[in-house]
Amino acid sequence: MSTRTRAHFAILTANLIYGANFSIAKVAMPAFIQPQGFILLRVVFAFLLFYLFSRLNAKGQQVEAKDHVLLFMMGLFGVAINQMLFFEGLSRTSNINAALIMTSNPIMVMAAASLLYKERLTWAKILGILLGVGGAASLILARKDVHGTATWQGDLMVFINAASYAVFIVGVKPLMKKYSPWLVIRWTFFYGLLLVIPFGYGQVRQIQWETFTPAVWMAMVYVIIATTFFAYWFNTYGLQHLSSSVVSFYIYLQPVFATIISLLITHELVTLTQVIACLLIFTGVYLVNRKSVLPNANVSARSK
Repeated sequence: MSTRTRAHFAILTANLIYGANFSIAKVAMPAFIQPQGFILLRVVFAFLLFYLFSRLNAKGQQVEAKDHVLLFMMGLFGVAINQMLFFEGLSRTSNINAALIMTSNPIMVMAAASLLYKERLTWAKILGILLGVGGAASLILARKDVHGTATWQGDLMVFINAASYAVFIVGVKPLMKKYSPWLVIRWTFFYGLLLVIPFGYGQVRQIQWETFTPAVWMAMVYVIIATTFFAYWFNTYGLQHLSSSVVSFYIYLQPVFATIISLLITHELVTLTQVIACLLIFTGVYLVNRKSVLPNANVSARSK
């Protein structure tokens, strides 16, 4: 198997992990673990793993004092706001809605780049942004899913999460060029952990571990190890050997994976609103990404 083939397989696997995460996380959340408590567990273990790997792969590198301000901001947008709103939103909306809204991330990256780096916006890209936001808004304003359950709060949280992660993707670029990615993500998760502790500590203390079934334990391990660590690892490997535009293409497979897995595990039904939103978002993503604007901006959305 060639290096490029392995890289494609790694990116495909990462997005399959993300797609499955929408349904698997709900096995444990919120019935057994509340969203913010789940995030605290996830960030603690992820930080420990990234710390160990940074010690192995970024020996001798030290972060300059002035860059800690930017790293703190990356911890705020890339870990704290991003992950807390995603899990809180996921617990209040359908898996399919969340997966569709997350595909608007490349559009949010384009918008963030235009604001932070003054990137030039063409009419096609402006139309793409409007279509993508419109698609997400159609899910939020629908208010109820096929079962009659209100989802607009969760949809809005997932949308803000996608926007927050877009700020992280654009803002982290200078740090990734200056330092080892392992060192950057280690400090990002360190500051993210400090921000998450006040919100998740109380919920972690409320966890009744003795009530966990084997399925709940497996779901928790999956979210902490597979979604947080291995998916990032696979994305990092893929980005070393493939262009960012190729990597970003795989984001659009997440709703496909999420829908299939959700139909199998939770038996969710696809609604007409979701189909229309999918068409709007994918058209918007196509218009925004017809030409590359940020060479390394459109990396896979994750974190989750």
